[in-house]
Amino acid sequence: MKAIFVSLLCFCIAHGKLFSQTGSIHEPVRYIGGVTIDPNVHEGRLRYAIGVESRQTVRVNRIHPGLNDEHGWTYSHASNLAYWNGKFYQQYLSNPVDEHIPPGHTLLVTSEDGRNWEKPQVVFPHYSPPNGVKIPEGSTGYMMHQRMGFYISSDNRLLTLAFYGHSEDPFKEGGIGRVVREIYKDGSLGPIYFIRYSSHTDWNEANTSFPFYKTSTDKGFVKICDQLLRDKLRTLQWWDEDRGLDGFYSVQEAGSALSYYTREDGKIVALWKRSMCALSNDGGHTFSKPVKTPTLIMAGGKNWGQKTEDGKYAMVYNPIEIDEYRYPLIVITSEDGIIFDDMLLIQGEVPPRRFYGRWKDFGPCYVRGIVKGNGDPPGKDMWLTYSMNKEDIWVSRVPLPIKYAVLEDVADSFENAQANGAIENWNIYAPKWAPVDLIEENTRNKCLQFKDIDPYDYARAIRVFKENQKAEIRFKIKVKEINGEPFEVDIADRYGNRPVRISFDDLGKIYAVDGSDKRPLGLFKQNDWMEIKIKVTAKPFGSYTVWLNNDLAAKELSLAEAVKSVERISFRSGHYRNIPNRKTPNETPVPPLPGADDPVKGSIVLIDDFSAKEIY
Repeated sequence: MKAIFVSLLCFCIAHGKLFSQTGSIHEPVRYIGGVTIDPNVHEGRLRYAIGVESRQTVRVNRIHPGLNDEHGWTYSHASNLAYWNGKFYQQYLSNPVDEHIPPGHTLLVTSEDGRNWEKPQVVFPHYSPPNGVKIPEGSTGYMMHQRMGFYISSDNRLLTLAFYGHSEDPFKEGGIGRVVREIYKDGSLGPIYFIRYSSHTDWNEANTSFPFYKTSTDKGFVKICDQLLRDKLRTLQWWDEDRGLDGFYSVQEAGSALSYYTREDGKIVALWKRSMCALSNDGGHTFSKPVKTPTLIMAGGKNWGQKTEDGKYAMVYNPIEIDEYRYPLIVITSEDGIIFDDMLLIQGEVPPRRFYGRWKDFGPCYVRGIVKGNGDPPGKDMWLTYSMNKEDIWVSRVPLPIKYAVLEDVADSFENAQANGAIENWNIYAPKWAPVDLIEENTRNKCLQFKDIDPYDYARAIRVFKENQKAEIRFKIKVKEINGEPFEVDIADRYGNRPVRISFDDLGKIYAVDGSDKRPLGLFKQNDWMEIKIKVTAKPFGSYTVWLNNDLAAKELSLAEAVKSVERISFRSGHYRNIPNRKTPNETPVPPLPGADDPVKGSIVLIDDFSAKEIY
């Protein structure tokens, strides 16, 4: 009996059943940070990855579709990103209301700088079958579904791709095939072709609506399609839609929504949904059996991994095992692509979902970056794209190296920055109707502008400064307009607790929170600059004192929350929010939010000359 046990133990050890060496096929990656999120708040009580700039590229509009894409559809999802020929290309799919409910099409959005985006245009229309071809039994129509949006060939030609299938299940037998078209340098689009049909069905050129790519008279186009089809690593992104009964894929088992990167030792790490990962020793031609990594907590949202331009590695995902509540969006980083640490916030905002739809999960969903080979934007940044509430489409620019701490006092006058350019070291949250921009107020002054006409969202900017127990904070503020919600200023600790809270309302009054009370501080005049100085002592039963234009306005106000230290300031053109939360019904049909499609007479506020220093 003992001999049998010893033999079994040796077998288990040899096959990694008892001991899974980190970095091996049994545990390709591990998160060792120990920090997890608090699911009760949008930001998860995490520190920010400093300087992330998040901007909305598509804001859906049902009543006034001309303000968006001319269609008025309110389900948007599965965005992909590329950079080619000096321009960003973003692709996403859209349905009228619900996920997997037809009709559906795929759209393209472009930008020269990643901040200002053009109007979406349809690149793959809703599928209409040829005459006489019927919808298969059990299907409710045609839909789009894709895991891969772009491919840049070795001779620098750009393809965009998507997948047609049958609702409600476009996978395997429900699939039709993958389509492709070229994007030309002048922005025009080539014809649509099928590049591969589903291997689980009998679809072909005779019974589908677009020709097969081999029939193209453009030999160069055929050549780059052939090049893509030979790329077993890129095309492995297609696996979960068509699992290759014809032997097209060199793996028999994979996961959903592949991302991948190459380690320094040459091994390729594959990452999929639901914490699954694997290793390849042959350049991505074959992979080890996918395994679940217990230290990566996630559900059905995508996991994005890449090697970053600073020589490190990053992984971005929603660290929660609930599909319907996909927030926050975080990043963890690694020196070697094996051991990951420092869970930090990329996107901690969850605006109200304006339009109900089936499977429209709350939060930033389905994150993707730029696949290696699909372009390299100027600067050392990681670019990400995702949908918000499966409704609007966003991008985030993440400066490298990724860091969370400031070790010195800060003083930002903005005078050396470029107007309408990047706002260095500031975390920016900028919906299309509530942008935050660096403007040139006049020939002698640059400052931040918060311009908010969104009825359900706000503009926000956060500056991380040196963490300390005693700080002196200064900034200038000019309120040009406030209508409706107040403009709020919070000083927070590393967990997002807000011990100092000051607000400016539409009656010209300034308020501060004094413990559990709201206390008037004074008045402001529209279009006049006002200097604010705050001295805060952050310790149990601490306090803060406020000066307005060097006049003492309030002395030793009680903190709204007890904290050990402070490390960031938040400027926000609206009330603090924490709804939706994990108890907010996700699949209960509700009418659209009133007035969601109409801009409001909002606010314009300027911020300048921010500084923060430790005091003793």
